[in-house]
Amino acid sequence: MIALGIILLVIGFLTGISILWTLGIILAVVGAVFWVMGSMGHAVAGRRHYW
Repeated sequence: MIALGIILLVIGFLTGISILWTLGIILAVVGAVFWVMGSMGHAVAGRRHYW
């Protein structure tokens, strides 16, 4: 999810499409939150670890 967010950020920045930029930021932040929660030992979406 983090990788997809970064890809959308880059595409949105290069093409000037603001919706891709916004979606990229949202996906990157949500992915980072899931990653932190998974590394702390909390189950994320039914999984013990989230990669």
